[in-house]
Amino acid sequence: MELIKVKNATEGGKVAFDLLKDGLDQGIKTIGLPTGNSPLTLYKEIAESNINFEDILTINLDEFVGMNKSDKKSFANFMDDNLFKFKKFRRNVIPDGRAEDLTKECQQYEQFADENPIDIMFLGIGQNGHIAFNEPGSSVDSLTRVVTLTEQTVNAVEQGFGFKSLEKTPKKAITMGIKSITKSKKIVLLAYGDSKAPIIKKLIESEIDANVPASILRSHPDFIVIADEKARKLLKK
Repeated sequence: MELIKVKNATEGGKVAFDLLKDGLDQGIKTIGLPTGNSPLTLYKEIAESNINFEDILTINLDEFVGMNKSDKKSFANFMDDNLFKFKKFRRNVIPDGRAEDLTKECQQYEQFADENPIDIMFLGIGQNGHIAFNEPGSSVDSLTRVVTLTEQTVNAVEQGFGFKSLEKTPKKAITMGIKSITKSKKIVLLAYGDSKAPIIKKLIESEIDANVPASILRSHPDFIVIADEKARKLLKK
């Protein structure tokens, strides 16, 4: 594991973009993308760059059950608003939260990712240590599947995505599993702000623990954490 220290999210986005550019120079073809606040500065760097991404495939981590691109609160719409409408890629692949057969959708999504190995995966991290929607206790062998979100995550989704009430906030999602994620050749985790400080301390200073799903990434051969000053404030000097 490598820890890259940055001042703030803006600098973190630039560093993450530099890692992506290095990968493009080496011929990568597939990148994994998250939603949420953490990748926004990276997406801004991509959108404002003069780099041609038309040969690059993107694969997103997750989507709410019951939603697709037509839903304004969907992850598909989030990606359009923050990246895809600014930059053209070869193809953008996101789970279909409205698939008639969700089990089949998950199996096909996993198969597609296997057939198109992710060269570099960008991740955020939840305050409880979840990556994508792999909540504490998720199996290290978990693959793409439908999961029920914890109360803490539902609350975070309501606030972060502007749902009008908890009743209207999705309670389930399709997510790539921990094993699905760790198949990526390089993994870059982005963490910014005071709220991420306790979990970054656990991620970096504690043992690998199923109750901190992100900690399994420490066993990955090419795992990088980009954390700003606020997210690092509880780490030992």
